[in-house]
Amino acid sequence: MKLQRKNMLRASALGALVVSGALVLTACGSDDNTKGADGSAKPSAAAAAGDIKCDDAKGKLLASGSSAQKNAIELWIKNYMAACSGVEVNYKSSSSGEGIVAFNQGTVGFAGSDSALKPEQVEESKKICTGGQGIDLPMVGGPVALGFNIAGVEKLNLDAATIANIFNDKIKKWDDEAIKKLNPGVTLPSTAIQAFHRSDDSGTTENVTKYLKAAAPDAWPHEAAKKWAAPGGQAASGSAGVAAQVKQVDGAIGYFELSFASAQGIKTVDLNTGAAAPVKATGENASKAIAAAKISGTGSDLALKLDYTTKAEGAYPLVLVTYEVVCDKGNKAETLPTVKSFLNYAASDAGQKVLLENGYAPIPAEINAKVREVINTLG
Repeated sequence: MKLQRKNMLRASALGALVVSGALVLTACGSDDNTKGADGSAKPSAAAAAGDIKCDDAKGKLLASGSSAQKNAIELWIKNYMAACSGVEVNYKSSSSGEGIVAFNQGTVGFAGSDSALKPEQVEESKKICTGGQGIDLPMVGGPVALGFNIAGVEKLNLDAATIANIFNDKIKKWDDEAIKKLNPGVTLPSTAIQAFHRSDDSGTTENVTKYLKAAAPDAWPHEAAKKWAAPGGQAASGSAGVAAQVKQVDGAIGYFELSFASAQGIKTVDLNTGAAAPVKATGENASKAIAAAKISGTGSDLALKLDYTTKAEGAYPLVLVTYEVVCDKGNKAETLPTVKSFLNYAASDAGQKVLLENGYAPIPAEINAKVREVINTLG
């Protein structure tokens, strides 16, 4: 199916996206927050065998990449393998970069990535995807929270420019006039700001810097990237490490998936986007922002362009979307049936329901329908 560039996702897709509670996305290098007491993925009641079509799937399918979708993949694999005997799906959670390298080396059937393929990666994929190229299929998304720990402060509003200046080490105390202006009636202490960022290359960092670059270009001169580039601040490994520092240090602020804030009782910043009221980091609000995204890919590629500058009421723009990277044409004959069967389950109503039941956010209904169409055309 020919997909037009920059199709707007209809707001009517929101009804299927309301998520109660925190969304869980553990970005590259992050820790796992969706495990059961025994360390296994939480089971789902949605995985009836009738919802999974094994078709001609057989043998072993290897995949690897972003840990942003590690827990979702684990849930899907558990349900899929229970329904399709004789099929083994093995997903190695590493990083988006490592997953794409493995994909372009032809060692995996698909890769997980928390950012869309770059042009040079697409070009490289043509060596593996005979007669085709690598494409992006969005599968799951969620909000990135800004957690803070300021003694005596329970609620904090910030806008993109102020956040940029905090992480650029230009705003150094919590009672700075720029922060006070955004928080009328709040008594802010003169406590020194302790800004924490990721020490490891991270999809979370990339999405935070994309937001700052788009929403506050004058205050954020750095390019969006997985590697932190701003001066000052303190580094910690993984979202778990950043969250731990914010939890322990008075005056701290840092970014991590919302699940870490929820699990540790860390207060989160409301974003002043220019809407009538500041927007909280919630699943429902993140879904509103994702549903306003546009398709930036062409042909079968469904890479999304998120609107980090949205002023829509209740839309939380600091979000992360993860993709499965596959060949549109030129997939290996021995693994293609399993790739199509497994991804069809992941994108099915049942597969998306698994996300809802386990604290994730599904992809908007309209774009997810296009994902299923593309999966069925893979060759």
